[in-house]
Parts: sequence; C-alpha cells; structure tokens
Amino acid sequence: MEALKDYLPHSVEGKNILITGGTTGIGRATALLLARLGANVMITGLDEQHLKDALKDLYKEAKGEVYDVIADLSTEEGVNATFRTADSHFDKLDILINNAALPAGKVENGSYSEWQRVINTNLLAYTACTAQALERMKGDGHIVNIGSMSADVREETGSIYVATKSGIQGFSEALRKEVNKSGIKVTLIEPGAVDTDMQDQPTQEKKEKVENLEMLTADDIAISVLYCLSQPKRCDVVELKVRPHLQII
Repeated sequence: MEALKDYLPHSVEGKNILITGGTTGIGRATALLLARLGANVMITGLDEQHLKDALKDLYKEAKGEVYDVIADLSTEEGVNATFRTADSHFDKLDILINNAALPAGKVENGSYSEWQRVINTNLLAYTACTAQALERMKGDGHIVNIGSMSADVREETGSIYVATKSGIQGFSEALRKEVNKSGIKVTLIEPGAVDTDMQDQPTQEKKEKVENLEMLTADDIAISVLYCLSQPKRCDVVELKVRPHLQII
C-alpha cells in the first residue's frame, strides 16, 4: 500500500479551491479544514457578518491564501461576480465545492418568487458554477456537490427542497459521464441530519441530538469532503452517503 502521507495530509496543499456558501455550517467547516491543510481557499457568502466571522477564523488558521466574495448565487450576476473574483486570485481552479443552499418546505406554502430563489440557489447555481469552473480546470479538477438525504427520503414536509436535491443527484450522475474523459472528477455527498443553521431547531436540542448519535456535525461532512478529495487519480468517490448512526433511513 502507498504511504498514508501520500493521501490525506498533502492532497489539498497548494490547491485552489472555491467553496460556495462557505460562511456557515458545512461550507465553513470545510473551508477551515482545507485551509489548515494548505489549500488556497475562496468562499462565497450572502451575509456580511457571517462572512466576517468566517474570515476571522480562516485568517487565523490558514496555511494557504484566503479570499472571499459577497454574492447572491441565485442570480446570474452573483455567479459571474464570484468567478470574476476567482480569476483575480487564481490562475486556474482545481476544486469547486458546490454547497450554498436555502431551506424550503411544502409546495402548499410559499410563493413563486420564493420557490424561484430556492431553486435558483440550490440547483441552478450548482449548474452555473460548474459550467464556469470547468472552463478554469485545465484538464484536471474535481467538482464536489453537497446534496442531501432528501433526494432519497423525499419527505412530505419539504417537497420544494426535495426537488432541488433530487435534481442535484441526477445532475451529478450525468455530469460525471460528461466530463470524466476530460480528467475531471465528480463527487456527490449526501449528508443526513447535520447540526447547522439549516436545521430549524433550538441549539441545545441539536447538541443533544449530536450527543445521542441522532445528528452529525458540520466537521463530520468536512472530513468526508477531504476523504473524497484525497483519493489518487485512479480512484473516484462517485457518491458518499453520510448518516447519523441512529438515523435509520
């Protein structure tokens, strides 16, 4: 077996990585982990205070370069602004982690404009950012799409959210067939319940669920992302489902 040092610790060192929705939750945890390992990380966010909080930690711990942009990825201009900023810092893009997402409930609730913003953020932005990233991956790169167990469970309480995550699942499968001959890897990660702002529950309740093995932490998914990025060129982690131990699905 190849030495372990050839895998995890050095796999992202010096890589140029863009993480959408990198100011909170899974995106923030992933940005912190990869920055600690020497990656050059750029994060996007919507909320300026969340961005400042994330950058404070990133600047403190990063071994590589750290960049940021405030952008609404539900719009074409937000996507374009993100990649204009990326171009000002990176000569190429090695890794795109599509993570930015909004919660959504039943189709019986909400309005057209609300559904449109969710679908644009959760699905269209993934495709638009991927298209832009592929232009900047010169024959070698990795697209990681953060999906959700909702694509399989299809809970009745979140039909709009389910629609977006099911779309990401299908997009990821087809995308891999489209780009793998170009040397681009595609990975879909589908977490179960995770202690993030997406979970509309009191903080203490979520902490108790983590302790009771009913909920994951954002760090758990960050480590999963690192595992997928750390495989040798010959090895693709195509789909990774990560569930809390006591979340039986």
